[in-house]
Amino acid sequence: QVCRGLRTPRLPIWLCSVTGRHGVLFGTDCRLLSDWKSERVFQLYFYSGQREQTRAARLTIDTHSHPWEADQSEDPNSPGRRHPSLEMVIRTKWAGATISWNGTDPFF
Repeated sequence: QVCRGLRTPRLPIWLCSVTGRHGVLFGTDCRLLSDWKSERVFQLYFYSGQREQTRAARLTIDTHSHPWEADQSEDPNSPGRRHPSLEMVIRTKWAGATISWNGTDPFF
């Protein structure tokens, strides 16, 4: 039998498979599970356990960024415009979100 904590987690957590590698995307703010207003700007962490990753990557997610704030010099639909796979995974839940890696080099 599955305990209540596993059926209804107290903190947001997602198990991810990104480009064939598994990892955990999680937050430390329990309000993300119950208060939609807390989904404006928030932190998520990603850890894959790979040798090259020594600590969890801290990502800042902004779900209310505006397209006109983005760099207009490059066409967003151009084939040269690529986003890290992890960002695309996050955008399956928060479409159009702006994701900051906070100084970490994007991976995946």
